[in-house]
Amino acid sequence: MNLSARLLLSVILIPCLFVKADPGRPSFTRTKDGIIVYTDHAITGKTQAVKLEVVAENIIRVIAVPGTEIFARQSLVTVYSADPNLRWETKEDTGNVTLRTKKLTAIVRKSTGAVSFFDVSGKPILKEKDPHGRSFEPAIYEGKPSWKPSQTFQSDSSDAWYGLGQHQDGILNYRGQQVNFFQNNTEVAVPFLVSPKNYGILWDNYSLTTAGNTRPFRPLATLALQSAAGEPGWLTASYFNDTATASRPVIQKAEADINMEFLGDSRKTLPTEFDPAKGHVVWEGSIGSKISGVHKLRFIYGGYLRVWVDGHLLIDRWRKAWNPAPALVEVNLADNRQSALRIEWKPEGSESYLAVKWQEPLSRDEIDQFAFASEAGQCIDYYFIHGSGIDEVIAGYRKLTGKAPIVPKWALGFWQSRERYKTQQEILDVVAEFRKRKIPLDNIVLDWSYWKEAEWGSQDFDPARFPSPDSMIDVLHKKFNTRLMISVWPKFYEGISSYQQFDKEGWLYKRNIADRQRDWIGKGYISTFYDAFNENARKGFWDLIHEKIYKKGIDAWWMDASEPDILSNVSPEKRKQQMSGTALGPAAEVLNAYPLQNAKGIYEGQRSTDPDKRVFLLTRSGFAGSQRYAAAIWSGDIGATWHDMQAQITAGINFSLSGLPYWTMDIGGFVVEQRFEKPDAQNLEEWRELMTRWYQFGAFVPLFRSHGQYPYREIFNIAPETHPAYKSMLYYNQLRYRLMPYIYSLAGSAYHSDNTIMRGLVMDFAADKKTWNISDEYMFGPSLLINPVYNYRSKSRSVYLPAGQGWYDFYSGKWYAGGQQIEAAAPYERMPVFVKAGAILPLGPDLQYTSEKPADTITLYVYQGSNGAFQLYEDDGLNYHYEKGEFSVIPFRYADKSGELQIGERTGKYPGMISKRVFRVAGISPAKPGAPGASVKFKQVTYDGRPLTIKL
Repeated sequence: MNLSARLLLSVILIPCLFVKADPGRPSFTRTKDGIIVYTDHAITGKTQAVKLEVVAENIIRVIAVPGTEIFARQSLVTVYSADPNLRWETKEDTGNVTLRTKKLTAIVRKSTGAVSFFDVSGKPILKEKDPHGRSFEPAIYEGKPSWKPSQTFQSDSSDAWYGLGQHQDGILNYRGQQVNFFQNNTEVAVPFLVSPKNYGILWDNYSLTTAGNTRPFRPLATLALQSAAGEPGWLTASYFNDTATASRPVIQKAEADINMEFLGDSRKTLPTEFDPAKGHVVWEGSIGSKISGVHKLRFIYGGYLRVWVDGHLLIDRWRKAWNPAPALVEVNLADNRQSALRIEWKPEGSESYLAVKWQEPLSRDEIDQFAFASEAGQCIDYYFIHGSGIDEVIAGYRKLTGKAPIVPKWALGFWQSRERYKTQQEILDVVAEFRKRKIPLDNIVLDWSYWKEAEWGSQDFDPARFPSPDSMIDVLHKKFNTRLMISVWPKFYEGISSYQQFDKEGWLYKRNIADRQRDWIGKGYISTFYDAFNENARKGFWDLIHEKIYKKGIDAWWMDASEPDILSNVSPEKRKQQMSGTALGPAAEVLNAYPLQNAKGIYEGQRSTDPDKRVFLLTRSGFAGSQRYAAAIWSGDIGATWHDMQAQITAGINFSLSGLPYWTMDIGGFVVEQRFEKPDAQNLEEWRELMTRWYQFGAFVPLFRSHGQYPYREIFNIAPETHPAYKSMLYYNQLRYRLMPYIYSLAGSAYHSDNTIMRGLVMDFAADKKTWNISDEYMFGPSLLINPVYNYRSKSRSVYLPAGQGWYDFYSGKWYAGGQQIEAAAPYERMPVFVKAGAILPLGPDLQYTSEKPADTITLYVYQGSNGAFQLYEDDGLNYHYEKGEFSVIPFRYADKSGELQIGERTGKYPGMISKRVFRVAGISPAKPGAPGASVKFKQVTYDGRPLTIKL
């Protein structure tokens, strides 16, 4: 089926059988696509219908309703079509109904409707908790009856859970942890998890959802508190109007709660005598609990935060005041013992954020459970996917939600961005400097506010600063061979012509207008967002940006604030109010799917307008299915700190494990501490080192992109060319381009084989359980083990080399045995990178941009010690003809026993394909170490598409 046909399915009602049964007796009915089981009213007091739909031999959909009718439901997430040739068996016995395919068995307990899953050999995989694992609480939203559906799954101590989108807590394995699905700046909800037991669950619900450990985080006051003097019931809060710890507080008071999580909370909470822009607060006392064990403390903060428990510093963080961040720590509390607590907070802003909540320890059984609890929905609807490994599970996710189109080749090059280039001359000057210095570059980014100040949403360039945008784009394309991405927001200022047009059609959310809510630009302007759930509004938005921007030659779209961030840092309740009256019903039921629908409009709009040009979308938020709309997600307005850099490693790994292959971040972090804005000599050197280490990391994520606020992020603005920072960043930029044959093959594999580019170690080394909780290493494709350095002044870092194969130092070729922890060298200019034994690593020519010259000569580094294989993928790089079969694949296979590399017969072709090329082949072994760029002996062959064998 071609892509257009698959996308059409996204607007088709997913069929469910309309069947009623006698609620007084248990029964099941076989349907054309599965079975429906009715629970025993006499046993449970309620009758529920549970449907199993066979989607594929390894995928079963489960739908449960609090009654006897299963209604048709439109899914925003799934676009699959069932195979009409699927076969399965059903069997009923006294207590159960069994459905069995060739690869998967599901058994439904008739009395409760609980479902258990087994592999083909009958081995248990996962089961719904039974009894009381499923619940429906009635609810009403915007006058429409709804339910609060929840489902708990029971596993065992051998399980782990990954995926679930992008979050900033630094947690890789969500076993025993809680994840909240609420789209927000830096937080991306994707309701899909995977397990190293080779299954996945896609939860098809778009409302506010809690996943994992779903018990509530409680107010701080529900702990046993004592003041600094030992008085029970509160902490001692001291407010200072300066930063000196020895000064006298302007006010000291008893406080039992710290709860300023959302916009406006601090204005209602902080004492009027306190100046949050200049002062600081200290809370002192102790906490205790009658429940012994590990308690979780969750902080939301802006500004500087430091937390001590029993004298141990657990948190020392900073985040720009307007952009709060989470922090999670675990504290072991013992019965009948108070633990000393000290919290220091410097808000740094009049709009301040600090909240502290806690959660009690889990029981043994609860640690082995994972749940989804949603705020709104008409049913429970999830997909259970089984596979031979996590790759096959993710392939199942993409079967359900859509393929990930291959990004244009230039998108895999380097992106330079700044918040913001204020004039067209700035953009041209920056690109000219890149070309003058021979720093590789493919893309320049025009961030927000290229319009007149009072005309956000007009999509018109300000002629005073961008007098001829068409000519600017033409110069970028023809003179500099550089692409341009432009920022577009779904936001409209009240009164401008595009606002009036959208308002007339009923395409706008109006609550922000009614509230007369002003934004932060200039004097402040009243604005709102368009309703992306309205098909006509999506088309209208595309027509607007097509006419005003796309026709000028824009290459890519930056879809900012796509959560939608109508007003930053509001509560979920406020967000739902702002979005009330969506085209699909109550905002509560569709809340988290806004970025999916927003991307859909632009993707489908551009493909219908310009079908031969690949769409590229960079969006700050996404959802399950976003990959089918060519959406890459970046991690939002993160801070420029060493901690934030470390957190992005984990965030990127889990996001990739969520099934979406294209992820990126602001290299260097977006918001910076004041000490870096106008740094002294010491802070300048730390800034340069932070940028260097982040740049090294950024060269090995799916999209290589630098962006941030002042200081400017261009290499030449960070350090002089004689500085090791400049040298290192230039080296990794050049290396990225030499690796383009490898990287573009990863992109091809992500589409054709549903593979994943940025790979958590558990994907490739699940048999080695030491990899299950490693959150700061990952594989970039099948060959490269990436180990970012995220501590200031580090010259080495601990690296675990997964068991089962040997490993080579990328820079020296030195061999190491797997299954060991080593202290890897990490001099300022290099990050530890290792190559897996058996890897076949193709490197192309030095490039200034991806299309500068063809890869008519490719160097193959073969890392001996294990058998290996790789497929070199190539196509036009710009159009969608690969969907019609216009691409080529050259297979490589290395047999370690014979020491032979086989270059197989090329399959496929496309216009412009290199029909004859040179391969230079080098074998790297423990006895013959070597590395790219080092002196290595090569064997050179000319390849014309016919098989060749090379003895190494």
